[in-house]
Amino acid sequence: MSKKIEITREFAHRVRDSCLCFHVQRAARALARRFDEVLRPLGLTNGQFSLLMFLHGAGEPTIGNISALLAMDRTTLTANLKPLERRGLVKVAADKKDRRCRRLKLTAAGRALLTRAAPLWTRSHARIEQLATHAGPDALRADLRALA
Repeated sequence: MSKKIEITREFAHRVRDSCLCFHVQRAARALARRFDEVLRPLGLTNGQFSLLMFLHGAGEPTIGNISALLAMDRTTLTANLKPLERRGLVKVAADKKDRRCRRLKLTAAGRALLTRAAPLWTRSHARIEQLATHAGPDALRADLRALA
């Protein structure tokens, strides 16, 4: 049986000030807004940029491979792929050996857009890394990977 905790204003403040989930979500939203703003001139969101970049690095992965990599359910990934597919940046096709399986492929237009987006991401990312001054960006990445 768990100990009953009185929900006081002080307890609420303690949760606000110490909750790792809250702080990670808050930072993630702020980072997403920064990258969305930087990539907006190219018609990309930060999530679309990441998805295109992962596809570029993965060859022709399955939807399942990418959904696992992004920690995203397949339905959400499929919804996120649709606008990229409509723009001709990604091609979704049945696997040659298993027609039930869908493979993802970055198109030439997708690669060209990534080429334009890469310098924007690089400059913005360098500025953001300068803000991770306490333990450094490598330590932050290691801690976030451990939490994931």
